[in-house]
Amino acid sequence: MKLETLADAGAVAQRAAETIAAEARAAVQARGVFTLAVSGGSTPWQMLRLLATQDVPWKSVHLFQVDERIAPDGDPDRNMTHIAETLLASAPLPASQVHAMPVTAKDIDVAARSYAQTLRDIAGSPAVLDLAHLGLGPDGHTASLVPGDAVLQLTDVDVGLTAPYMGHRRMTLTYPILNRARKVLWLATGAEKRPMLAKLRAADASIPAGRIEQQHALLLTDRAAIE
Repeated sequence: MKLETLADAGAVAQRAAETIAAEARAAVQARGVFTLAVSGGSTPWQMLRLLATQDVPWKSVHLFQVDERIAPDGDPDRNMTHIAETLLASAPLPASQVHAMPVTAKDIDVAARSYAQTLRDIAGSPAVLDLAHLGLGPDGHTASLVPGDAVLQLTDVDVGLTAPYMGHRRMTLTYPILNRARKVLWLATGAEKRPMLAKLRAADASIPAGRIEQQHALLLTDRAAIE
C-alpha cells in the first residue's frame, strides 16, 4: 500500500479529488467508462465538493455507494444526502449514472440483490470497480464491514446487510467486490485514527479494514493521523 502524508484534512481532500479525477480520465481512455464507489465522512464530503471542480469525463462516470444506512430519503444520517449536497449539486453527472443504494425498498434483501445486479450490469460479471474509496472507523471498520457482524463472512455476494450498528442497519459492499477493485483509495485523518491506522498499515486481520487487499491501495493521511 502506498502512503502519502499531507498537512491536514483539507490537503487530503484535495489530493483525493485530484487522484479520483486522474483515475477517471485514465479509465475512460482505457475502457470507456469509470466506475466509482464512495464512502461517507467529513473529509470525504470535502473531497466530493472538490471533485466537482476537477477535470472529470462525467458523461462516462457511474457513481455507486460503498455503504448506506437504512433510513428515509433525505435523512441527515444518509450518505446519499451528503453526496447530493456536495458532489451532485455541482458536477454534471447524469442522474441515470448515479446509483444510490435502494435502502428504502420494502424488501431490503431483494434490494441488496438488485444492487449487486446493477453493479454487474455496469462493471462486469463479476463486477470490478475502477476505484473504491474507503474510510477507517475508530473500531477498525471500513465500509459497513463492522467488527463481529455476519457480513464479514460473506464470500459469494457483493452486497450485504448488517445487523443494527450505531442506530441503523446498513447495506454495504462486501470483501469480494472491494478486493477486486482496480484501485482502493483510503482516507484517514485526525489523531483519533492513529491506533487503527497502524493496524491497517500492518494488514492486521483482527480489524475489518485489515482484510482489504493492499496491492492496489493508496492511503492518504494527515500529519495528525500519522505522527
